[in-house]
Amino acid sequence: MALRIAVCVKQVPDPETPASAFKVDEAANRVVPAPGIPPVVNGFDLHAVEAALRIKDGGEAEVTIISAGNNFVMDVMKKPLSMGADALVLAEDPALADIDAFVTVNVLAAIIEKTGPYDLVLAGRQASDWDQAHVPLGLAERLGLPSVTLARNVEPQEGRVRIERALTDGYQVIEAPLPAVVTVSNELGEPRYPTLRGIMAASRKQPERLSLDELGLDGDSLKPALSLRRLFIPEGESQVEIIEGEDEADAGRKLALRLRELNLI
Repeated sequence: MALRIAVCVKQVPDPETPASAFKVDEAANRVVPAPGIPPVVNGFDLHAVEAALRIKDGGEAEVTIISAGNNFVMDVMKKPLSMGADALVLAEDPALADIDAFVTVNVLAAIIEKTGPYDLVLAGRQASDWDQAHVPLGLAERLGLPSVTLARNVEPQEGRVRIERALTDGYQVIEAPLPAVVTVSNELGEPRYPTLRGIMAASRKQPERLSLDELGLDGDSLKPALSLRRLFIPEGESQVEIIEGEDEADAGRKLALRLRELNLI
């Protein structure tokens, strides 16, 4: 019987967006999409997709990509399909445009409960837009499943999953019963590139779209737990002091004296 794997992904602003193009609407407390720069799939989530596809390469597995949000760009969201995933399930609604981690957990959990059961739920270690890493842990809590973070290798076994968890000075091996939620880190290795055959196959696949009503989500489930009071780009100031001397040696001596005055050396 095929192992069923769900991979949570998020559409995010391109982290390579030039600083000059990054704008914030302070009145609305939201980031203004940079013109001409399309969003991307969160990079860490692509590592989770790669982990799922490696499991699929090594045996019989079915990989389903799930996401919640609004204004999805299909060329972006279909990238995991072009890499080799089997299906894409989206909850897309204007009410999901700017949701916090709490609401995201509720929506993803509803998708998993409706389209599951799954033997393994994978996600990136964090998202590149907010860098909070709240959703996978909240999802595990919401589903009542064990969770392991920062995986650099994921190896399902009979009724269990063996995980190499990345540490700053090495790694540790952890086993957990299935089903489980695992977050995948970049130590896994680079995600594979989509092939031409995969891109063509993905173009023929249509995502399954689930409405909030179909997911049984009401107002309480969509009420944010986080109150965002202010979103702004901090202003930075810098001062430059030029140290001059009669020659390079004299300038170096004066620089050393100045740094000592400032208690920097």
